[in-house]
Amino acid sequence: MSEQRNALRDVNSRVEAGWSAVLERVHVAHGVGRMALLLVLTFTFFAVQRPGVFLNPVNLTNMGIAAPEIGLLSLAVMIAMLTGGIDLSVVAMANGTAITVSSLYTAVGDAQGQAAAEGWAPLIVLVGVLVGVLLGAFNGFLVSVVGITPILATLGTMQLYNGLALVWTGGVTISGAPSALRSMGGTAVAGIPVLTIILVLCAVLLAVVINRTPIGRKVQLQGANPVAARYSGISPRSTLMMTYVISGLLSAVAGLLFLSRNPSASADYGSSYVLLVIVIVVLGGTNPAGGFATVLGVLLATLTLQVVASGFSALRLSAYEYAIAQGVILIGVMVLDQVRFRRRPLRRRPGMQDRPVPTPAEK
Repeated sequence: MSEQRNALRDVNSRVEAGWSAVLERVHVAHGVGRMALLLVLTFTFFAVQRPGVFLNPVNLTNMGIAAPEIGLLSLAVMIAMLTGGIDLSVVAMANGTAITVSSLYTAVGDAQGQAAAEGWAPLIVLVGVLVGVLLGAFNGFLVSVVGITPILATLGTMQLYNGLALVWTGGVTISGAPSALRSMGGTAVAGIPVLTIILVLCAVLLAVVINRTPIGRKVQLQGANPVAARYSGISPRSTLMMTYVISGLLSAVAGLLFLSRNPSASADYGSSYVLLVIVIVVLGGTNPAGGFATVLGVLLATLTLQVVASGFSALRLSAYEYAIAQGVILIGVMVLDQVRFRRRPLRRRPGMQDRPVPTPAEK
């Protein structure tokens, strides 16, 4: 009986340690405040440098149209990184959705006419989203069931999905998208692009899932302490599978936004996005080791880098200089985080007592 009590006490202590690790990493106010300050500083800097170009309504609208697809891909990577993994195939899954929708729409239009294609548009879009979800589920299968390291699994599927897309399209761009998607890309509500509204809605839903639902708590504990998660009865397989399915769903929505901006799809669209979204996720305060992430931080990081990209264009700087700026910002923020972490005093856990150091005679 005493052995069972000791075992139960050990399990409880492990679970408590896992949740303590989660709570210890909650620094939402600092992370979000840091990114908000950085966003204000970058926006002010470029507004002062080139006010006529940077503050032009057309430029501001273009930023609101370009940022959402990057933001959705960043959220897809964030949810995977929250478990201590990563998803490098988000762009490939988005392209898979875009190619599916565009090719099916074009095929129906060629066979039955444009009106028939528009009639089938809702089903075509649904099939495209389903493709993204299935690709995400395959990633989840490799990670949760087969047990492949996430970075290697998604690196392999990224190559696989890109190869399949090249075979499907023959290496050419497919033109055509439902009129609803095309009009959505240029529509605004109260001056706010519809694409930005979609990003905000998806971000709010994801934040609710992470912070207010059982699956969100399981994902956080899985990333913070997998051992404690297992002892508390959380199935790592189902948790990881659901995580990568959500990543595939967010990538699929990003693929639809690809088509809304430009009614064509290709296998190599957004090839430079993978590293960009990783930078955004880390800048937004996501712990690469898992256990903590903030949706608002990722959104602010997305807007910050979009402001930098637009500002560099206004100053007529090259894409290479923009890549350098990304690296400088990322390294600078991480260095500041490390300095702050090392200066933070060691916190004593509740109930801990000082243990006397045994003398040589006592040893």
